[in-house]
Formats: sequence, structure tokens, C-alpha cells
Amino acid sequence: MGLLIVKLNRSLNAVIALLLSIVICGLFFTNIAISQTIGALEDEPTAEFHFARLIYSDAYSSRRARWGGGGAWSTDYPDAEYHLMEGVKRLTRVDGQSVSINSDFYGDGGRLITLNNERVFDYPWLYAVEVGQWHLSDAEAARLREYLDRGGFLIVDDFWGEGEWSIFIQSMLRVFPDKPIVELSNDHELLHVLYDLDQRTAIPGAGGLRQGTVPHWRGIFDNDGKLMVAINFNMDMGDAWEHADDPWYPESMTALAYRFAVNYLIYSMTH
Repeated sequence: MGLLIVKLNRSLNAVIALLLSIVICGLFFTNIAISQTIGALEDEPTAEFHFARLIYSDAYSSRRARWGGGGAWSTDYPDAEYHLMEGVKRLTRVDGQSVSINSDFYGDGGRLITLNNERVFDYPWLYAVEVGQWHLSDAEAARLREYLDRGGFLIVDDFWGEGEWSIFIQSMLRVFPDKPIVELSNDHELLHVLYDLDQRTAIPGAGGLRQGTVPHWRGIFDNDGKLMVAINFNMDMGDAWEHADDPWYPESMTALAYRFAVNYLIYSMTH
């Protein structure tokens, strides 16, 4: 009986030791993730160009808010950042900061931008995904307008259909109630600043194109005719970047999405 108790105690001690090691490892990797998140939220620029992603709240009327899950701003993160920055380094001479995807979620080297402080002004190129889910407060809208008026460049991507367009417009009208949204003409400089993108093909998401949707390249311009907001409507460039090395995603679509991104980047840095 005594021998059995000793064996049970040894087994219990082994289980406790295993559980403690799991907890310690979890805390270690959690601390890494937290430090990377703080870096993405607080670090200053370390290169000429960073992939800067806008953090926003989900609109009450959005499907994210209705169905749960939240955090539409984080779609494709950080794989889209990683692959696009590798492409920028290969295809341009821009001093771009690489993005790491060694951890499960946090992309070290990228930047996460909120509109509640002036840090946004350090990053002239800003990406917002799934803006058919977003909500900007009056204060955030005012900060975004100031950012764009001071020369910043915003790309919005991955939203589909009239319902999501309506949600996008509700916040964008807080930013620019006085500026129209217009279709980009085929000869606009954005489409030719480096690559000639005459064939505007719908770039599908991972699930393909949405039935009944037509792609639109739209924009908002300042008083001097400079494009401030590039609007990718009824398409998903983020998925094309995210799945750049997945054999099931069409390579031609990733290549096209890279060319658009590089044109956006060169345009934003030269205008």
C-alpha cells in the first residue's frame, strides 16, 4: 500500500511539473506576443516605409458586430504584411521594413495605427481592410482628415456589395463631407506610375469573387487633384498578398495585386 502511495505521488508530481512547464511556456510566448504588439503600436519608424495598418472599431450594423468575432481591422494580418513587404523589397529600391510572422499572430516590423494620437503622422501610407465593417468616431474622423490633408495616403480594401458600401460611406462622410468619391479614369497616374495597369481585373478573395459584384477603383482627391484615398471596392487585394505562397490561390492575381500595391506606394511617396 505504501509503495502504491509513493508511485501515485511521483505520478502526481510529474503531472504537476508538466502543467507548470506548459504554463511557463505559455507565459513566455504570451510575453513575446505582448512585446511585439506593443512594438507595433508604439515603435517609431525604423525604415523609409512601413506597412501601417489602421485599427478601428466595428460598426454596430456590421456583420462582425451582429455575428461576433470582432476585429475586422485585423483580417489577413500579419501574412498580408509579410508577403507584400517581401515583394516591395524585390520589386523596388524603397527602404522597406520587413515583417516577421514567426509568432502565431503578431507581425514584428509592421505598424498598427490608431487615430487617438499623433503617431499616424509618422506613416504616410495607411491600409484599412474590411471597411464595410468600420466605424470612426467624430474625433477619429477629424484626425484622419488632418492626416490626409497633410499629405497622408489611405488605401481601403476588401469590402463588397451595397450594404458594406453604405457602412463605409457613413464614416467616410465624417472624414470628408465636402469631397466626392469618383471613379478613377483609365489614364489616371496611379495606374501608370510604375506598372501600366490597363486591364483592371477583379482580384478575388480566398473564397473567390462575390456573386453579382463588379470591381471599382475609386478615389477621393484634394483641392489640387492629388489622390488621397484609394478605394478598392468589390475586390480583395489583402487576400492576394496573404496567400502569395499558397498553391491554390491564382498566381496571376497575386502578381496583379503586387503591382497595384507598388503603384500605390510609389504614387504616395512622389505626390
